[in-house]
Amino acid sequence: MMNEYRPGRFQILPVVIKNLLIINVIVFLAQNTVGKRFFDMEGLFALHTFQSELFKPWQLVTHLFMHGDISHIFSNMLALWMFGAVLESYWGPKRFLTFYFVCGIGAALAHMTVLYIENQHMISVYNMVTNSEEAQQFANRYPAYGSTIREILNSRLNEATIGASGAVFGCLAAFGYLFPNTLIYLYFLIPLKAKWFVLLYAGFELTMAFQNSAGDNVAHVAHLGGALAGIIMVYFWNKKNRNTFY
Repeated sequence: MMNEYRPGRFQILPVVIKNLLIINVIVFLAQNTVGKRFFDMEGLFALHTFQSELFKPWQLVTHLFMHGDISHIFSNMLALWMFGAVLESYWGPKRFLTFYFVCGIGAALAHMTVLYIENQHMISVYNMVTNSEEAQQFANRYPAYGSTIREILNSRLNEATIGASGAVFGCLAAFGYLFPNTLIYLYFLIPLKAKWFVLLYAGFELTMAFQNSAGDNVAHVAHLGGALAGIIMVYFWNKKNRNTFY
């Protein structure tokens, strides 16, 4: 059975989606007003690696409400509305809210696992180099040398990650699982079944994650982590109704 995706099939703006959109917009406005002048919002609420002195446990959740620029928040909120509204109408607000945060936290943990491995290698190299006798002698002669290396390491460790993309990818994966034959219109023109859209997008993210191109500041592993968390959750929630796909 094939259906076209029409938001009107369910509630166009259910309660959780509406509130998530409002909160994200408010936080984005705060980031670009008080957050730039009076208060380091990213230092406190953006996600930081476990190895950073800036890491706080609540960042696993709060980073989901922060965004980098207009295009970042617009694309995330549009996708959240498109797929999340259907899921909330299908599951109800409580289950959807649980799903959303589990996907977001799952994405964060996947991203931080990769960061931890990469940073541990950098820390090991830093310790090996700076603790050598030659490096210490050089640092004594040129104090700025040691400071520069520490600044580079600290800059890496204190990089912030923001955005709801991980949770949104969980919603996309769940939508593709529950409504595999529903048509999604790419660029509002090209029809593609949801299952193929999800698989193609996941393949793209996996490729980009392995390439790890210089200058690419997108957390591709977080996207995949959110999608994986979403698939796992919806599989177990829908285990008794696996033949009722649309």
